[in-house]
Amino acid sequence: MGILTFKKGGVKPLHKQHEGKPLASGKMIQELEAPKLVAIPMAQNIGMPAHPCVKVGDTVCVGQPIGQPAGFVGAPVHASVSGKVKAIQEKLHVTGAPTMHVVIENDGAYTLYDEIKPRTKDEVMALSSQEIIEIIQAAGIVGAGGATFPTHVKLSIPQGKTVDMLLINGAECEPYLTADERMMVEHPDQVVLGAELAMNALGIQKTIIGIEQNKMDAVQTIKDACKNCRGISVEVMRTRYPQGSEKQLVQSLTGREVPDGGLPMDCQCVVLNVGTAAAIYRAVYEGMPMVQRVITITGGVKNPQNLMVRIGTTFEDCIQACGGFEGKPVKVISGGPMMGVAQTSTEVSCVKGTSGILVINEDMAKPLPEMPCIHCGKCVAVCPIGLMPFQLDQLSRKKDFERAEDEHAMSCMECGCCTYICPSKRYLVQSIRLAKAEIGRLRRERAAAARKEEEK
Repeated sequence: MGILTFKKGGVKPLHKQHEGKPLASGKMIQELEAPKLVAIPMAQNIGMPAHPCVKVGDTVCVGQPIGQPAGFVGAPVHASVSGKVKAIQEKLHVTGAPTMHVVIENDGAYTLYDEIKPRTKDEVMALSSQEIIEIIQAAGIVGAGGATFPTHVKLSIPQGKTVDMLLINGAECEPYLTADERMMVEHPDQVVLGAELAMNALGIQKTIIGIEQNKMDAVQTIKDACKNCRGISVEVMRTRYPQGSEKQLVQSLTGREVPDGGLPMDCQCVVLNVGTAAAIYRAVYEGMPMVQRVITITGGVKNPQNLMVRIGTTFEDCIQACGGFEGKPVKVISGGPMMGVAQTSTEVSCVKGTSGILVINEDMAKPLPEMPCIHCGKCVAVCPIGLMPFQLDQLSRKKDFERAEDEHAMSCMECGCCTYICPSKRYLVQSIRLAKAEIGRLRRERAAAARKEEEK
């Protein structure tokens, strides 16, 4: 099929530096010893946070549930270490909001919860679609690419909807991040067998694994792992950001277009990240819940690495494992430079959706003042959704949120292409994000008013 890509917009950040990936792309995954105390957040998925189901003084084992979901669109949270529950308290979350955490004193034994039992291949092959989904749900698996949508919900197709294709996202288009690449190179069987399980859960016969062309080692290892798998193919995609965004991935790999405001399911597709596929493998074959993940720690650190990190380990622990800061840090970002979230503290905990910790030092980025818009149109040219970011920015700053809603501000996926390309260094994404938050508030107010009207 050749090199695939999406049709509209996109950028090539740090193209001359190979997207910043060589800092860590050649570093094999190393397991990071968990610290003496791990603080595991109850908010680890999109939707409502889990409720703690343990109390201070309880002894817990690795893989034991410590948080139960608040509803169907939620996921349980499990202990990543064995030891004693020392506290249940509010702490700062990577999103910047205070969130309830269960703090466990690590006893260093890593005693497994007695319900964690591996399955033989015959036992796995005998599982029904519903049984696979129930195992995934009990394991607390959420999207490892950062969106943290509960995976069992994605695989539970609503009545009236049909799906004929599973897409596995191996694009990893964010600059600097290489965790998915290392998973595909070092553990391709986990990715492919996890994809096969997801395909069986959906009851479909076709899966495409899409990988950007700057990861040809991963392309080869995944192709080799797919040789004996019926219905799974590998496609190479152009290195172009945001290739890994769901809508762009669907268009690149299938030619189908996700409707405005819709989901991949609306064009008969389900998209999972390669890390999510590997987590499915571990849950079904090994019985292990989602208690750890691979994280790239890179940028302004002395020894960039890809680490297998237990959930609840702090950013500070990860940075110190990489030799500490290199130069004077300006920002510490959860995720990548395009869509990541800048942190106010390195004492926040790694969560299921933490794909990377990027340290920006003074040598890497020098802050520039925001200047007036010159109406060059570059932000419009690179927007993969086809919006006019400069206009949405103006409306947001004027607090004309109803007009911003009419101009499809809610369709913005906050990819950062507009901010990246802007010669005036306008804070376009931040401005549009504010507008989206206000539009959400207006919609809630309208819905509440409509309910009151109906009750009259």
